[in-house]
Amino acid sequence: MPISMTKEEIEKIEVGQVLKVEADDPAAEEDIRRWAKRTEQEILKFEKRGTIVTFYIKRMK
Repeated sequence: MPISMTKEEIEKIEVGQVLKVEADDPAAEEDIRRWAKRTEQEILKFEKRGTIVTFYIKRMK
């Protein structure tokens, strides 16, 4: 689910803007990293606190 929601939200922002994504799904960390690489988005920052992962993703295209 985090990937489909991330894809939806990234399409709502302009190129160059940053999207903050928080997830508690154990698979989200690897899934979002793969998705960002595949779609050529830039992960600016990653944080992990307990079971919550937070990504700051810059829309590149």
